[in-house]
Amino acid sequence: MTHPAAFVFCEHCDSIYRRHELQRDEVARCGRCCAVLYRGSRVDIDYLLALTLTAAIVFVIANASPVIRIAVSGLHNQANLLQSIVALSHGSALAVGVVAAVTLFVVPLLQIILLGWVLLFARAHRRAPGFVFAMRVLHRIRPWSMTEVFLLGVLVAIVKLSGLLHVIAGPGAWATVVLTVLIAVIARHDIRSLWDRLPGDPTGLHS
Repeated sequence: MTHPAAFVFCEHCDSIYRRHELQRDEVARCGRCCAVLYRGSRVDIDYLLALTLTAAIVFVIANASPVIRIAVSGLHNQANLLQSIVALSHGSALAVGVVAAVTLFVVPLLQIILLGWVLLFARAHRRAPGFVFAMRVLHRIRPWSMTEVFLLGVLVAIVKLSGLLHVIAGPGAWATVVLTVLIAVIARHDIRSLWDRLPGDPTGLHS
């Protein structure tokens, strides 16, 4: 019987293909919808773990430090990301606040924690407890991280308000820039190869 790990499924149109070894930087695409199936680059676990730990540190700075500072008539005010989300969570803007909380805080935090958890055990050539759950959640929430959208909003706000007030980007904004870059770099690495590289049931039935 053919091993289940020898096949790959297109998540967009459910087509099934036999998996083949790819060279570095090669990409396998679905013949029906042209979606990316998997990439040929192998995951450098130490490198990816270092990026993830760096992202965790930057994430704390981005959420604890002021994102924007406003000064007018000698008065100063500033707010960090969490304060901005709380401010949006009142009255008619509650739905916006919930979406902001999920996409700007919860999802990036889950990405960092789950990826770090999986990679820490992968470095020891082991599957982490809850490996299957963590990998599936990472796959599901990947499109929902929108730090770059928030960053664009901050830049627009600074430009719009600069003509009326003295506005400067705080440390949180710069940390968000770094976090956005780190998440983009991490996302370029296809961690699905860990299913085959680490010992365990590749079907996920007994993990």
